[in-house]
Amino acid sequence: MEGDRIPDEEALAGPEHLDRAYVAAYERKAQFDPSADLEDLVARGLGPGSTLVDLGAGTGALAVEAAAACERVVAVDVSPAMAEAIRAKALDRGVTNLTAVQAGFLSYRHAGRPADFVYTRNALHHLPDIWKAVALQRVADVLRPGGVLRLRDLALSFDPSEMDERLAAWVAGGADDPALGWTPAELETHIREEFSTFTWLLEPMLERAGFEIVDADFAPSGMYAAYVCSKPV
Repeated sequence: MEGDRIPDEEALAGPEHLDRAYVAAYERKAQFDPSADLEDLVARGLGPGSTLVDLGAGTGALAVEAAAACERVVAVDVSPAMAEAIRAKALDRGVTNLTAVQAGFLSYRHAGRPADFVYTRNALHHLPDIWKAVALQRVADVLRPGGVLRLRDLALSFDPSEMDERLAAWVAGGADDPALGWTPAELETHIREEFSTFTWLLEPMLERAGFEIVDADFAPSGMYAAYVCSKPV
């Protein structure tokens, strides 16, 4: 796909993700523990000989941990500051089987044999829906037959008639301290400027891309969804 025909994913990521000071404090703010997702990937076959691609890898919280469990990890993030943070973390921990790539869903070019696993968390929502569909097809192209996609994101598992009530409750639950989570003001910005979609739109996109949805889990808030999908053999 020609570069001038696709959105500027770096701009869509938001200026904060390009700021080195923000990136340096990102893990504390996100408070993300990758252990449960990594355990799930291992339970589904991630191991010696596996290649994992982490799309929207952030500062590499999962990617760096996963490197100990598999042969090769490619940590992809559209932010130059995030990619730098991943490289620094891998170097600090002596990880040698991880490659950090500055790219997005629409610009990443996979090299080498197809991936066995693709993982992505809270990144797909930066794309409008038409480009989510394209991104998911590109993810499918990266995976080998029988490969697994684990997708976690801000996706809405409720009816549009519930929108006001659900969003108000989500915003009200924002963090008081911006260093320890996303504040109500930041959540309001997400609602206005980013592209969370309904699960009942996202799921047909996954299926259209050729995936079989193996497992789906929805947060009680209706604001987050997690999927495990397989690419048919």
